[in-house]
Formats: sequence, C-alpha cells, structure tokens
Amino acid sequence: MKVIYTTDLHGNAWKYKQLIQVAAEYKPDIVINGGDMLTNDNNLHRQKEYIQCNLSEHFKTFNDMKIYYLSFPGNDDLMAFDNVFEETCNRYPYVKYLAQKKVTIGEYDFIGMNLCVDFPFVIKDRCRKDDKDYTIGFQKGEGVYSIEEELERLEKPADYSKAIYVMHMPPADLGLDVCSNGEKVGSKAIYRYIKQYQPRLTLHGHIHESPVMSNIWNTKLGKTVCVQPGQGDHMGDFVYVTINLEKIDIKRKTI
Repeated sequence: MKVIYTTDLHGNAWKYKQLIQVAAEYKPDIVINGGDMLTNDNNLHRQKEYIQCNLSEHFKTFNDMKIYYLSFPGNDDLMAFDNVFEETCNRYPYVKYLAQKKVTIGEYDFIGMNLCVDFPFVIKDRCRKDDKDYTIGFQKGEGVYSIEEELERLEKPADYSKAIYVMHMPPADLGLDVCSNGEKVGSKAIYRYIKQYQPRLTLHGHIHESPVMSNIWNTKLGKTVCVQPGQGDHMGDFVYVTINLEKIDIKRKTI
C-alpha cells in the first residue's frame, strides 16, 4: 500500500496544488494530511469559508481520483469549525476525518490524535497538558484531559503491528521536536505511548523547522518507525514523504 504524507500546509494554495500533482504522479492508495491545514491569516474566522470552498474542492479532487484522503485540523485551526470540517469530509466517500478516530483501510488501522502540548506558544483550544505532572507555567487554566489521558481514550487497533498513528504533536527525545531556538517541545506522553504499544508507524508534524534543526526527520523507537517530515515556511518548499507500508520504505522529498 502506497501513502503520501504531508503536514502543516496552513492554507498555502501552491502547496495544495503541488500535493495534487505529486499524487497524480505517484498514484498512492492513501494521502494523509497531518494537521494545520487551514489558512491562518489575521482573520481566523475565514477558516470556515476556507473549509467549505477551498478544502472541499481539494477533497473532491482526491475523491474523483479514488484516492483515500485522511486528515484532521491542527493546533492553528479553530476548533469552532471542527463540525464543518467533519461534515465536509463526509460529503466524499474517499475522504475520512481522523481526529480522535480510527479508520481501517485494507489490513491497516489509521488512528488520529490532533491535540498538542503547545504551552510555550500562544494558548489554543487544542492545547493539553502532557501528563498529570505537567506544569503549565505562566498560562492560566488547563485542559480537561492530558495528552496521556487522551491517548488512552483512543480506539485501539486490531493489531499494533498494522497500526499507523497520525499525531500532530511529535514525541519527545527523538529529535523530531526541535524549534528554531533549540528548544525541544515534544510530548513525553506520546514517547511513552509509542514505546509501550509499538505501532508499525507514527506520523507527526507541528514543528516545521525540526528536521533542519536536528537533521532528523525519521527514526525508530523500538520497532516503531517515527516520521516528522517538517515543512518549509509559508512561501518555502513543499515537503512530503512517500511511504510503502508493507516494506516501510520511506522517502522525504521537497519541491
């Protein structure tokens, strides 16, 4: 089974066009878009219109090509429009909403989790503590559940060796979470979850520059292959990976 994975496109029309062109050439069975999909200009309420118009047309293109498209909003995408996002996905048989859900395609279970430990940055509605011992610091309030608890609430795969987790937040301690200032902001709860359950593959994003900062875009934690392709800045390169799920043959590419 062939997969294209990309993340953090932030409504960039050129990058979305490139994704269509790459899919037309590579002919994957599945495209996975790992969050922060919507425009994030000064008027965030335009995200609803973006979903209903731009994103809907994008989904239709893949539906017409009969390529499965798995996706969810990310930390920069307003939760207020999640229902609109999911309803838009549901218009197309080949488009699947993956936030906190399991989607089975062939022999593989794809499980999504789009919540983040984002406290070093501006607080957002998808923000959670990492675990019960996490200290929020200067910000007020806390999530109803921690990342640790949210992970345990996810539907379990039939077989972890055939499970692909799409988590917008990268794990800690693997070099997939390094910000431009050198700060490492990955989730220790996600690291522990991967180490305990050993899924076949995990896909991450969130920290666009991390592969440039750490020179690491994929690594292993036990038997699990963990991938964080990164993304160019708003007008920079389009970054994606191609994946052969049977062989776990993964290539990172830029345009």
